[in-house]
Amino acid sequence: MTSMPINTRAAVWLKRLFLFALALWLVACASVPRPGVAPVPNETPPPYDAWARVLEKFVDEQGRVDFAAVARDHADLDRFVSYVYDIGPNNQPRQFAGADQVLAFHINAYNALAMHNVIESGVPTSLSGLKKIEFFYLRKVKVGGATISLYDYENKVIRALGDARIHVALNCMSVGCPRLPREPFLPATLNVQLDREAERFFNDPRHVQIDHAARKIRLSEILQFYTPDFLAASPSLIAYVNRYRRQPVPADYSVEFIDYDWTVNRQP
Repeated sequence: MTSMPINTRAAVWLKRLFLFALALWLVACASVPRPGVAPVPNETPPPYDAWARVLEKFVDEQGRVDFAAVARDHADLDRFVSYVYDIGPNNQPRQFAGADQVLAFHINAYNALAMHNVIESGVPTSLSGLKKIEFFYLRKVKVGGATISLYDYENKVIRALGDARIHVALNCMSVGCPRLPREPFLPATLNVQLDREAERFFNDPRHVQIDHAARKIRLSEILQFYTPDFLAASPSLIAYVNRYRRQPVPADYSVEFIDYDWTVNRQP
């Protein structure tokens, strides 16, 4: 087979790159789809009851979501996401006077927006590859009236609150995520819930694997993605893990990371 001249190949790749960049720009500039619920009046408290019904009805004990059922019966999800679109700590600070109120709102909002995005994306099999770019960077949502991507929401808003435990609570609906609880995170019980999820996460062999013979610990790639957050709270990753381990790991074990599983965490 005759090879394509170098200049021709370069032109083809430049054309493809241009078309891809144009497609990204068009998606980024597209209007943000709104759930089919009327705008929320100011001074309305977060409808955590609606989000609680979603979690109880459509999430199983392993944290897997029945996305097909949510797509058929999405009134409660739409109600909560519509609230998040209109009201947040940024535009209604009096609604979120304490740090626990702010953090609980953002954790629930992120998880609900991720679930809504999966539905709006047609429930893809995986969030890897180009789908990751679309899902986390290009598909926009709103929080308190401000347009934002899920990536920026996590990294510029939620991580800035300075609690590394968010990484055992935020759920992008993929298998590699922490288990999605069947209840909302509530301000009055937030610290207890976060500690509970941290203990569950760091004692789960899906996320922490110990090889005593090799003196090695394998950790969820989440700890590699967000190493600075964990080291801000503990002198090492193992020290942070040991805060929640029922059987602590020796501090001199070597650390490796478990490849993140971007498969959408749907019920079988």
